[in-house]
Amino acid sequence: MECVLSFDGGNMDLGLLVLRLAVGLTLAAHGTQKLFGWFGGGGIAGTGAGFEGLGFRPGKRAAFLAGLGEAGGGLLLALGAATPLAAAMALGVMTVAIFSVHIKKGFFNHNGGYEFPLVLASAALCLAIAGPGSYSVDAFLGLELHGPAWGIAALTLGIAAAGLQLASRHPAPAPQPTVQPKGA
Repeated sequence: MECVLSFDGGNMDLGLLVLRLAVGLTLAAHGTQKLFGWFGGGGIAGTGAGFEGLGFRPGKRAAFLAGLGEAGGGLLLALGAATPLAAAMALGVMTVAIFSVHIKKGFFNHNGGYEFPLVLASAALCLAIAGPGSYSVDAFLGLELHGPAWGIAALTLGIAAAGLQLASRHPAPAPQPTVQPKGA
């Protein structure tokens, strides 16, 4: 006995909708933490102070850009609208997060590692390649903005944006050990 769930667009379209909603709304929620302080977030001021500590100056600008990338890119992904641009936004923000916060903590999320942002970035890239499916704004508008070339474009744009943001970072120098003079 075979159980097949199918709507007019088929199982693939339903699967893409579920993926878009899960990834997109997760990113959007994280973005609203940064932008508005929702869901226990720090808002622009609190998040900006955290970004300053990471070497992003001015911190409020970095918080706004990260929040906009997550909230805007996440909502676009959830809607399946301008999917390659949405993927590029997600890829850019997650790449900055990976290299400025998570990479030194290893892979696993329970240690603060890069596992979670890597999965979000990878899922966004997959959506740029596979497309958002039939249940999307892109499909409603008749836009065929997906495939390997769109995936490469999203990846390139996301990595370039992340590179610019990371290059603007000025982390505080590590404290130098003080040497006591002999006989002091």
